[in-house]
Amino acid sequence: MELELTELTVRIKGRALVDRLSLRAGAGEVVGLVGPNGSGKSTALRCVYGALRPISGTVLAGGEDLRALPLRERARRVAALTQDGSVDLDFTVEEVVALGRAPHQRGTQALSVREQGLVRAAMRRLDLLALADRGVLTLSGGERQRVLVARALVQEPEIIVLDEPTNHLDIRHQIELLSLLRGTRATVLVVLHDLNLAAAACDRIGVLRGGALVAAGTPREVLTAELVADVFKVAARIVPHPETGGPQLLYTLNPSV
Repeated sequence: MELELTELTVRIKGRALVDRLSLRAGAGEVVGLVGPNGSGKSTALRCVYGALRPISGTVLAGGEDLRALPLRERARRVAALTQDGSVDLDFTVEEVVALGRAPHQRGTQALSVREQGLVRAAMRRLDLLALADRGVLTLSGGERQRVLVARALVQEPEIIVLDEPTNHLDIRHQIELLSLLRGTRATVLVVLHDLNLAAAACDRIGVLRGGALVAAGTPREVLTAELVADVFKVAARIVPHPETGGPQLLYTLNPSV
């Protein structure tokens, strides 16, 4: 399902956190949002999953305004993994993953055989089967992050938005998660700080600064030494990945940039 942000603007106390942002993610694409701290990435995601209402602009999913949809229908279409996503009650891992089916159920309806299979498959894909009966409050930050990703997959959304999903994950699980996102049929909008991970995982990248979009395109088009110096204030040499040919950044600390 196509996701389109059109002229999206969010202002708080007169300051534009997001300023006329227009960005499109085609059906099944993985689109990354990158930019310095405070550039509006998380704010843009909050508009997509409904936590914030922009003062102007629209968020369209398959051509429909998400704000016009009933909450349950929106939850069926869009799954969100936020920076502050947490589980405060000590449910088991399997119970938390199963909560992804909530938008599709009524009341205390039991999971169907198919839904139970979805839960087990998601836990297998996120390397969680051995933790199925553990309480989530006993898990490490990285393990808990994988639980929340599994919950999002069980939701069977058409659009997945993730805000820094690789936080707390070791390098193996970072790579596995991003590979998994590329393998879903969902449209993915993901905020990443690691530009090399973004280059490897994303079909296209949007670069934000001061709430505005300053560049958008394929990783090869966007991640240039000039842009990295201008937006991130660091010097970087861009070299091709030896296997994929995609751009990889080698950073140099340079106070003069």
